[in-house]
Amino acid sequence: GYGANDYIETTHPLVIVTGPGPGSGKLGTCLSQMYHEHKRGINSGYAKFETFPIWSIPLKHPVNVAYEAATADLGDFNMIDPYHLEKYNQTAINYNRDIEVFPVLKRILNKIMGHEVYHSPTDMGVNMAGFGIVDDELVREAARQEIISRFFRYRCEYALGYVDAETVQRSELIMKELDLKPEDRSVVDPARGSIENGATKGKGNEGIFCGAAIELHDGTIVTGKNSPLMHAASSVVLNAIKILAGIPDDIHLLAPGIIESIGSLKKDILSSKSISLDLEETLIALSVSTTTNPTSQMAMTKLKQLKNCEMHLTHIPTPGDEAGLRRLGVNLTSDPDFPSRALYAG
Repeated sequence: GYGANDYIETTHPLVIVTGPGPGSGKLGTCLSQMYHEHKRGINSGYAKFETFPIWSIPLKHPVNVAYEAATADLGDFNMIDPYHLEKYNQTAINYNRDIEVFPVLKRILNKIMGHEVYHSPTDMGVNMAGFGIVDDELVREAARQEIISRFFRYRCEYALGYVDAETVQRSELIMKELDLKPEDRSVVDPARGSIENGATKGKGNEGIFCGAAIELHDGTIVTGKNSPLMHAASSVVLNAIKILAGIPDDIHLLAPGIIESIGSLKKDILSSKSISLDLEETLIALSVSTTTNPTSQMAMTKLKQLKNCEMHLTHIPTPGDEAGLRRLGVNLTSDPDFPSRALYAG
C-alpha cells in the first residue's frame, strides 16, 4: 500500500516531480506523497503538466497526430476524452492510456482526499500550449515534417533491430492519414539525386555510391557524395561551409598531406579496409589544416551556422558520421539502407 513508501519531507508549497520518461514512477510518487500528507492533515493536491496531445485543438490536427508518430513504438493513440465530454459537454483530446486508467485513478484520488477532485483525465492536466499557437499553418507544417522525420527514424531503427515491424507500420499509416510522402522533406530528393550524379561523374568508393543533402537557413540546398577520400556526410559539410564562407568550389580546404597521413594511419597502422574519412575525422583534418591555411580557418568558423539545419543521407550513417553530425546539431534523417554495394543499382 501507499504507507509502505517513505514520506518525503518538503519545505515549499509547490513541488515538481520529474522523471526520465513514461513509466518512471512520477504518478506513483505523487500519490504516495499525497497519502502521507493527508494522514498528517496537509491538504495537498495533484496536477500534471503534459504538453501532448494538446487537449484544446482538433483530434486530427497535425500537432496531435505528430504525438502519435512520436509514440508509435508505445502504441499510443489520441481519443476524445469521453469523461470530459459527458461532464462538460466539451470536446477535449487525450490519449488512450490516460483515459483507460482514469476510473481507477479517480477512485484512488477520491479515497486519499476524501472528496471528488477531477471529473476527467483532461481536468488533471495543466496545458495552455494550444492557446500559444499564433501561426497555425506554420505549426501544422512543422508537425508534418516531424511526422516524416519519425517515419525515417523508425525505418532505420527497424533495420538496426531496435523496433518491431508494427511500429514501422503504424508510422506508415500516420503518413498516409495526412497524405504525406518521404519526398515532402525538402532534402530527400536532392540527396537521392546526388547518388546518380556521383555515379555519372565517377565518384563513389569501390562501387559504393552514397549521397547527402543539407538545407541551409536561407533555403539553399547543398549536396555531397562519397569518394575514395571521404564519406558523403563529410563532403556535404565541407561543401556547405564553403558556400557560407563564399569560397569557390575548386578550392580545397583539407591539406593533401594531412589527408595522406590520416589515410596511412587508418590503412597501415589500424588495418582499416577503407581510408575514406568519416565526418569526425574530416573535422579533425579541417582543424589541423587551419594552422597553415587561412581559407580553412574562415570555413571552419561557419560550422556553427549548420546548427538546426535539415539534412538527409541516403544510408544509415556510420558511428563517426553520426557523432560528427550530432555535435554540429543538424536535424538528420536517413534512408534505411546500409552503405553497401546494393545501395545503388546502375
